[in-house]
Amino acid sequence: MMRWGMPGPEQYGGHPVTNIRNTRSPHWRRWLGPAHRCLVPVTSFSEWEDTKPKKTAVWFALSEERPPFAFAGIWTNWTGTRGPKSNPVEGEHELYGFLTCGPNETVGAIHPKAMPVLLSTPDEMDT
Repeated sequence: MMRWGMPGPEQYGGHPVTNIRNTRSPHWRRWLGPAHRCLVPVTSFSEWEDTKPKKTAVWFALSEERPPFAFAGIWTNWTGTRGPKSNPVEGEHELYGFLTCGPNETVGAIHPKAMPVLLSTPDEMDT
């Protein structure tokens, strides 16, 4: 088991980052090689639609049957405090986040900035 949230850039407070958009940043380069790649298994994901008075979660899956697929992720070992404020855990943690890309037409209608990198075939996952 790993914990969400890669160590964020220090210039932005080092806060945990789950959605990694700018892989050209020097901060992320050290984790982009094969040794730090991982698959984040999912059956669906959501983006928030800007509805009023509250935002609405819109769910996406490969099909109505919601077969498993994966997000392209990266991971690292990290030492510090992680976990919920009500029960923080000090020590060594395995952390992960997932890579994002420009949205496809379906996701872009709800979230125009980015979407997870989706891997749905064995060949994509092996790469």
